[in-house]
Amino acid sequence: MKQLRVVIITGLSGSGKSTALRALEDIGFFCVDNLPVALLPKFLSIQSDPAKEIARVAMVMDLREKGFLEKYKRIFIRLREKGYRIEVLFFDATDEAILHRFSETRRSHPLSPRGSLMEGISLEREKLASLKEMADKVFDTTSCNVHQLKDVVQRYFLGESPGKRLVIHVTSFGYRYGLPADADMVLDVRFLPNPHFVEELRPLNGHDSMVRDYLLESQDGRIFIGKLFDLMAFLIPLYEKEGKSRFNIALGCTGGHHRSVVMANHLGAFLADKGYFVNITHRDIGKS
Repeated sequence: MKQLRVVIITGLSGSGKSTALRALEDIGFFCVDNLPVALLPKFLSIQSDPAKEIARVAMVMDLREKGFLEKYKRIFIRLREKGYRIEVLFFDATDEAILHRFSETRRSHPLSPRGSLMEGISLEREKLASLKEMADKVFDTTSCNVHQLKDVVQRYFLGESPGKRLVIHVTSFGYRYGLPADADMVLDVRFLPNPHFVEELRPLNGHDSMVRDYLLESQDGRIFIGKLFDLMAFLIPLYEKEGKSRFNIALGCTGGHHRSVVMANHLGAFLADKGYFVNITHRDIGKS
């Protein structure tokens, strides 16, 4: 079994669990919201497959699932005994802060959908007391806005790699399907030799070693990747210095199957080797 890092996010309704989950997703965690705790062992056994590239998972579990309180302790203990590295993060806030947040969103409390909001908060706090005691970390979000809470959560995990707080998203795409809307930088790699016109390479994609070698061993490919690495080595420390927390770079070819995939993978590996948290997405690789 590979060492899969498992983070369980739980706590009071309105304490910021969804924001925390999004913060972890931004630094490379595979995230799931409201997974039934009974499914956790099966989910982890699937994700622990060495063939999968996922090394860190995070999920929100709370009282939205009716059987959560009766099952969580036994399941968590059993999984830890099997060698899983499970961390429980408990999110809390004062009654006043939670009341204010519910009044702003006009949502009903899961434990008092038609009754007193304060009664629902008190009941939930009582039911979750033992879970809070067993948590590895308790976050008090009373004084945090959304952006501050996200920063607190990411600092908690990124503290393991000092100085590398920028999260980099690398995306490959096909121009025929449009530009990625959230890209900070777009690079057009359609100038590279096109594997689509090589009969034995056409049915493959950029993950295949034959396609990778075809592009990276070409003169234009070698020159481009060298200049791209130099550009990133120059730019990214400056973005960090300016306080940028996320950088989205997209590389596009015609269909998003070959050239952009190879270059996105190669760039992502380069940045990961530099110690950055890197997410690589191949948006259009499955499209015909």
